Amino acid sequence: MAAASGRALRRSAAGLGWAVRSLCGGGCRRAAAEERKGPVRAEQLAERLRQQRREEKQREVPRDPAQRRVRELAMLSSGLQHVHPNVLARMLKQAAVYQNEEIVVINKPYGLPVHGGPGIKNCIADVLPILAKMLENMKAEPLHLCHRLDKETTGVMVLARSKEAADRIRLLFKTRQVEKIYWAISLGEPDPTEGIVDIPIVEKEVQSHQSHYKRTLAPSYRLSPEDGKVVRTRRNRSAESAVTRYRLLASSAACSLLELQPITGVKHQIRVHLAYGLGCPILGDHKYSHWSKLAPQKLPKVTLKRLKLEQSKARHLPLHLHAHRLSLPLGEQLNLVCKPPPFFHKTLRKLELDFAED
Repeated sequence: MAAASGRALRRSAAGLGWAVRSLCGGGCRRAAAEERKGPVRAEQLAERLRQQRREEKQREVPRDPAQRRVRELAMLSSGLQHVHPNVLARMLKQAAVYQNEEIVVINKPYGLPVHGGPGIKNCIADVLPILAKMLENMKAEPLHLCHRLDKETTGVMVLARSKEAADRIRLLFKTRQVEKIYWAISLGEPDPTEGIVDIPIVEKEVQSHQSHYKRTLAPSYRLSPEDGKVVRTRRNRSAESAVTRYRLLASSAACSLLELQPITGVKHQIRVHLAYGLGCPILGDHKYSHWSKLAPQKLPKVTLKRLKLEQSKARHLPLHLHAHRLSLPLGEQLNLVCKPPPFFHKTLRKLELDFAED
């Protein structure tokens, strides 16, 4: 009797195992195969199933065109880290907008870092020797970086053909002889609509449930709580002077198109000045849309409606900051212009941000 019960129990267990494998598909078949090698914990099996669902969800193509474009851009940025360096160099060659005997100017694509770092497999600096050979010949000297742009920023980027030219151009940037004009789509409208933000910037640690570092304003003045008068404060020794000119070009759907001219060259200067100085964070700037937390940008309902986007998908929105024009006094005055990427143009059209360019 006991033997018969044991056989029945084993048959039930085998049937249950077959049912689980049938329901779970390939993920559980792999788990079963590994189980023969050794015991698998329930937590491990659950994590494998969750990973399988995430992969299936990523393969799903969103029905909405706007969400599909956002997904494609996110995948493009991720894909740039996995292409062969020769493919990346060929892409940068196609992005070249101007060349002479001293410099090469490219329209930097979105999502591509300039320098390497932790977790970065591909960057512009690493493919400069390959790019130089593609542009000239196999004996060409590697191109040289002259300035930097953030990974998410698109637009004008100058590369020098020689170290001497690179040193001259870097000096022009350092002595503020290069005029830089950016375009940005921001949330809200600055008041006043034209002006100068002259507030130093400093990096600080944000104390929250997930501690992290951000750049923020370090003003030299504050309002006295007693009488409301402006009082000068002691300057933060770690703060860097930062000055940005801005001008409103168009506004609609709770957003604005701004022309920006950074006079200084502090890291994340435009992003910090717009977010914390003017209260108009750049569309897609999830880092500086909040201070105390790391979270996706919260968009107004009218903006979501125009973009045909759900708030839950806002985390995929790219940073809408573009280096539009750069005036370089290199012998003659070179006015180097790059058109914004397609996603920038599509956002302008959806938000109806129309303007007459000078």
